[in-house]
Amino acid sequence: MTSVVLVDDQDLVRTGLRTLLSRDQSIRVVAEATDGRRGVEAVRRHRPDVVLMDLRMPVMDGIEATRMIRADDRLAETSVVVLTTFDDDQDIVEAIRAGAVGYLLKNTPRDELRAAVHRAANGERLLSPAITERLMNMVATGRAAAAPDPRLAFLSARELEVLARIGHGDTNDEIAVRLHLSPATARTYVSRILAKLGARDRPELVVLAHRSGLVEE
Repeated sequence: MTSVVLVDDQDLVRTGLRTLLSRDQSIRVVAEATDGRRGVEAVRRHRPDVVLMDLRMPVMDGIEATRMIRADDRLAETSVVVLTTFDDDQDIVEAIRAGAVGYLLKNTPRDELRAAVHRAANGERLLSPAITERLMNMVATGRAAAAPDPRLAFLSARELEVLARIGHGDTNDEIAVRLHLSPATARTYVSRILAKLGARDRPELVVLAHRSGLVEE
């Protein structure tokens, strides 16, 4: 059973999403929230597999809420998928940098959205086709940013720290000690990084960390 928390300030949207997801008996909506702050509280309470997160909300927006969820080591197994009507370039980049594994528009077909929930629960990255094209255009023109390897935009700040330690040659137990994590959480982060970057093995992560400037020579 895939557990989901819905975070959206519009009652009609949450009702529609809950009804849509209930058509799949292997998905269960465990909580709803009307703003980012309450969303973070609900996620901490229920520790769902997936959060469907709106962007523009009162009190706290979806990007800040996503950042707080990804910064909580207890929620390492929770994947955040942004679900919004906005496809602004800056929103896309900020959501991915905050740690969202996906960015979907609210006009995503129903079957695709249900499938996306399962994919996110498995740690997969997912973007709407239109968003993928825009992101690639941003990378190609230099508007997106920062990291030499564009795949690093999919990693949270904590995951980048773990990747840097991998680049230094640390084992999972050493990463756990250095970053004040449990050994199990350190292993989970390494597995998520491999999946997000599509890397074959740890040596490939070491090379990527060095080439991206995450390791001080």
